[in-house]
Amino acid sequence: MFSIIGASSVGTMIEWYDFYIFGSLATIISTKFFPAGNETLSYLSTLATFAAGFIVRPFGALFFGRLGDLIGRKYTFMVTLLLMGGATFLIGLIPSYETIGMLAPIGVLLLRLLQGLALGGEYGGAATYVAEHSPDNERGYMTSWIQITATAGLIISLIVIAITKASLSKEAFDDYGWRIPFLASIIMVGVSYLIRRNMHESPLFAKVKSEGKTSANPLKESFGNKLNFKFVLLALLGVTMGQGVVWYTGQFYAMSFIEKVMNVPKEQVDSILIWGLCLGTPFFVLFGWLSDKIGRKWIMMAGMLVAILSYRTIYSNMYDRADIKLKTEIVDKATSIAEIKENAKNKNGGMDSVYTVTKAFEDGTTYKEVKTVTLNNGAVDMKDGKAVIDVKKTVTISDSDKWFLVLMVFIQMLFVTMVYGPVAAFLVEMFPVKIRYTSMSLPYHIGNGIFGGLLPAIATFLVTNAKGLNDKAKEARLEIMPVEKPYLEGLWYPIIIAGICFVIGTIYLDSKDNKVND
Repeated sequence: MFSIIGASSVGTMIEWYDFYIFGSLATIISTKFFPAGNETLSYLSTLATFAAGFIVRPFGALFFGRLGDLIGRKYTFMVTLLLMGGATFLIGLIPSYETIGMLAPIGVLLLRLLQGLALGGEYGGAATYVAEHSPDNERGYMTSWIQITATAGLIISLIVIAITKASLSKEAFDDYGWRIPFLASIIMVGVSYLIRRNMHESPLFAKVKSEGKTSANPLKESFGNKLNFKFVLLALLGVTMGQGVVWYTGQFYAMSFIEKVMNVPKEQVDSILIWGLCLGTPFFVLFGWLSDKIGRKWIMMAGMLVAILSYRTIYSNMYDRADIKLKTEIVDKATSIAEIKENAKNKNGGMDSVYTVTKAFEDGTTYKEVKTVTLNNGAVDMKDGKAVIDVKKTVTISDSDKWFLVLMVFIQMLFVTMVYGPVAAFLVEMFPVKIRYTSMSLPYHIGNGIFGGLLPAIATFLVTNAKGLNDKAKEARLEIMPVEKPYLEGLWYPIIIAGICFVIGTIYLDSKDNKVND
């Protein structure tokens, strides 16, 4: 059984690694594949491209789910593995925007779409394959090992990036080193392919196929049959859309929030995420095992509920740890330097007026602010009657604050493991063998790909919009109430989606676990 789980999990983990290195490197990718000049817009464009890979996952679920129910689980997720690996490798080869212009973002977008299609077919195959080998009283425990693979892929992506950064200078990593994690994936994909090639077909599907009982049209039977389609909708609205937003909030949004909103340097962010995710990962198996004992529904519903009630408090406390307004400054250590430097981005020459301020605080936190004013022929660049000033802030937090953030990520990981640990077994048990791959894959990938995958972009937009409204109100001196704590506005998206899912799931989901050999 564990050789089956191992063979399935290794390939799935590598596919998640391939998918997530793009998100892990979103900040630097935004400077390579998109036009320079507006850092926030480039970052949002990168997140939108990242989200595009999630949006097409349901289409991958339909296409590969149909293949999986027609020809088998094994061969289908062999194809998805190779498709994902090839797309990732090619992203590492695409020239920058400065070299090929708009072909760069277009090429990256197309490859992200291929990745999304491949991942849309991968998860359903792996989860179904393991579940159909598992004993009835251990299905939650066995499939929970598949659930680990998504987080494991993210952890490995962060570790590979950290090792690459440590092996190169900052300039070398920014120049070409960021491509190495993409290119290195081809080796892992090759190893995974060799492992999967020796797998046997699922015994339940093999039996159905030998008896001639496979579905002639899995799409029609999955979504044209009213009863089965009702279960597809229930799986989406009562489980997977809430599970999706909780999963991405606890991992990807946490990473984006610490780096972009709290201005913590990337090296510290990666360290915080690696520790928090590693500490939380074993709980996937714990809650999968527990779901075999007490049922799957209420564990998942409890995970959504505690997440809904806790998110704003957690993120408010996280933000305070990097808020220098709440810290005591060591005034003697403050420095302020003004310099004139060449503008590296301006091919026609030009100079930058650079003002660098550094501060130190009693708890060990350090703060650095770099304001850059671009000069052309001695005149300041203007936009809408205002000087164009690029401001970059970095808050290097103390060790105690770092471990506090690790704790906050770990707590969010507990929510993630509660909703995600039992979900594979739960979904597999909802649908019959002959259309299982198709039926479970679509709601899973809409919940995770659409509702979950859009979270970083939507949440970042909500925060940026709230800050913009506050700035406009302040400048115009409007007599309106500003948005309190605008940096928390992005959390309304996962809170609302998970809240709707919790209500529907609590009322309509069956708490009885089913067998899979029907």
